[in-house]
Amino acid sequence: MRVPLSWLREYVDFPAGQTGRDVQARLIDAGLEVETVEQLGTGLKGPLVVGEVLAIEELTGFRKPIRYCQVNVGGANGTGEPQNIVCGARNFAVGDKVVVVLPGAVLPGDFAISARKTYGKVSEGMICSAAELGMSDDHEGIIVLPPGHEPGSDAIELLELVDEVLDIAVTPDRGYCLSMRGIARETATAYGVPLRDPALLDVPAPNEHGYPVEVADPRACDRFTARTVTGLDPEAHSPVWLRRRLQKAGMRPISLAVDITNYVMLELGQPLHAYDRARLDGPVGVRRAEPGEKLTTLDGVQRVLDPEDLVITDRRGPIGLAGVMGGADTEIGDAEADPETGAVTGGTTEVVIEAAHFDPVTVARTARRHKLSSEASRRFERGVDPEAASAAAQRAVDLLVLLAGGSAEAGVTEVVTPSGPHTVRIAADHPDRVAGVTYGRETVVRRLQEIGCDVYGQDELTVTAPSWRPDLTDPNDLAEEVIRLEGYANLPSTLPRPPAGRGLTERQRLHRRVGRALAGAGFTEALSYPFLGESVFDQLGLDADDPRRAVVRLANPLADTEPALRTTLLPGLLAALRRNDGRGEHDLALFETGLVFRPTGAEQPAPRPPVDRRPTEEELAGLAAALPDQPRRAAVVLSGARRLDGWWGKGSAANWADAVEAGRTVAREARVELTVRQDRHAPWHPGRCAALLASVDGEERVVGHAGELHPRAVKALGLPERTCAMEIDLDLLERAGTGPLRAPRVSAFPVATQDVALVVDGSVAAADVGAALRAGAGELLESLRLFDVFTGEQLGEGRKSLAYTLRFRAPDRTLTAEEISAARDAAVAAAADRTGAVLRGA
Repeated sequence: MRVPLSWLREYVDFPAGQTGRDVQARLIDAGLEVETVEQLGTGLKGPLVVGEVLAIEELTGFRKPIRYCQVNVGGANGTGEPQNIVCGARNFAVGDKVVVVLPGAVLPGDFAISARKTYGKVSEGMICSAAELGMSDDHEGIIVLPPGHEPGSDAIELLELVDEVLDIAVTPDRGYCLSMRGIARETATAYGVPLRDPALLDVPAPNEHGYPVEVADPRACDRFTARTVTGLDPEAHSPVWLRRRLQKAGMRPISLAVDITNYVMLELGQPLHAYDRARLDGPVGVRRAEPGEKLTTLDGVQRVLDPEDLVITDRRGPIGLAGVMGGADTEIGDAEADPETGAVTGGTTEVVIEAAHFDPVTVARTARRHKLSSEASRRFERGVDPEAASAAAQRAVDLLVLLAGGSAEAGVTEVVTPSGPHTVRIAADHPDRVAGVTYGRETVVRRLQEIGCDVYGQDELTVTAPSWRPDLTDPNDLAEEVIRLEGYANLPSTLPRPPAGRGLTERQRLHRRVGRALAGAGFTEALSYPFLGESVFDQLGLDADDPRRAVVRLANPLADTEPALRTTLLPGLLAALRRNDGRGEHDLALFETGLVFRPTGAEQPAPRPPVDRRPTEEELAGLAAALPDQPRRAAVVLSGARRLDGWWGKGSAANWADAVEAGRTVAREARVELTVRQDRHAPWHPGRCAALLASVDGEERVVGHAGELHPRAVKALGLPERTCAMEIDLDLLERAGTGPLRAPRVSAFPVATQDVALVVDGSVAAADVGAALRAGAGELLESLRLFDVFTGEQLGEGRKSLAYTLRFRAPDRTLTAEEISAARDAAVAAAADRTGAVLRGA
């Protein structure tokens, strides 16, 4: 929101010596984000005067049309004689009033003006455009002033070229600050001076003679005011002061009727729309769009409407997107002059003014759906004062009567859906407890009254929020208002006092350990948004009944292409891998830890507990019931080289075994020993997919999968060949863990190593053989590792050899040869009994 200081002074009598920087500091102290203070007219030096064009001589023989003009500048040049000026603009004629800068003046940008010879003539100054004076970026032609100004009068004051403009970044909860009225209220409070509220106007009572309006959706449009002005002069133009205020506020002047609606919107914060009554067909209606309806908006784009769009209609159908943009069919028309006769034809002479209040969510979704953000939609979606609609319509009517010579019809239409004021109950000392400062009841009441609240009560206050503050909904909102107006700088700096004996939970510790372990293993963390589009499931090759296809949809997604919450971490990680591979990084190892979201089918609407106390157990249970399951996952993706070539030897490419080892790395942080079995599970390659299993609550369960991705998934997602991935459930690992982390201990007793090679049937899993060896070896077995797999003719068809290293150690003594042999033989016997294993060579 751009706020000219000269305009702000109309509503607030802050001290005359206060500069824009001073006002900026006060508003920042009050909690507003004033980003810059723009100094208009810096370096501008006169004489800059009004001139009247007396004669124009067309110069020929040049590559572009050039005019040699005689301009009356009164006594501003010291002689009273006409000023001779060369000018290339074509948008003025003899008799027009223009802006002339005379020799000796300096324009913005340190552009000094002097008499000089050009195009064979001496030019004694310059006829100015808006861009040359820093008024706008319009280079199309020079400024043509209304005819009533005296030649030689000061144009600097006339055009209000010297001013200061505050540029304020308005946060979404402060929609009332998208208006001069709202900023003036904050300024008046900051300086402790009265406010001249521009919305305090005498408004006639509604009656049955106004323009007919029919509201079919009173929830989405709870107020609609219509006023009619007739007899407008189609040749009337916006006065200089109106155009300049719009320009300083960052808006482009268009035509008188449109400029007035924009001006009132900036002044009062209420968006308006002006319809050419001659182009309206029947009553104005407000309803939801019908499927397949189309509307050409003022920007010339034909839009296919959605059934959720709120539209303004007449008998022909939609004539505007409510709260966003009007339609081209009822646009205010401009008058046109016949080049031969000079007769003026066309132009709007009767206007219907719309001042309505629309549902913020409906407007926001429509604007986003059509990618059509406008000044009106920005205000409606942040909250507009519904009580200001009648005053805004009256203000627009008054300006049309004053500036366009119109007549206001006596009919006043006002369709209102009754609603009571919003009240909040708050303890008088609640702001004290929030801020840690003693304000006292009197200060709390005074500050709430300053922002427009009605306050009643003693120890417990009943506060009625003003209509322009829809953001004040609970006690903490009111406490924030008291604190900011008393000054954030006045809050003491204190350190928080956490309760003793609390630290990270085991769940949090595991999460951190997993991240550190994967980073230590050479993986780079890549965080992605938890949103996805369901088309990615087809790319991954998931079956139609795969549980991961059941998603939780967002009510208000950031992007229509990703309307659901993720059920797996892989889409985000794979997208990051694809993006980095496309930018030249081909050797990649990425990981992510985070939540996935699985619907339970029993979700209920979430309750809204109060903020002034801890929720009850029933309220917490209701909140939990409204949530989907949110298991924590860890996932990795790999492509390219896992170990690079170098002087140390030949490198190796990332493969399925690296993905499986990443799963083991994660499991070790939870003190879990994984069992690895071959599996078929999308999106992994059916021959290179491993199921990761662990004992959870006494039952062996699949906790994750790892391996190489299916070639079809790799192609569909645009990934490098042989991309590998792993995903594992951290919650299940935590339940499978063996207890708190214990510090490692170095034994003082020697280890005894035994290698065994067992021949088994090719269908027997190595994990089953290892489990049998571990069970048979007993407590003396410290570790077991598979170090070789061999197949060959000497073993026989369908047979394989598995070689394991067994490490034995006792915690309290050195093992004897007999104990080691007995433990080894028991391990081999258990393997033979469970899996049919035979010692190789036996």
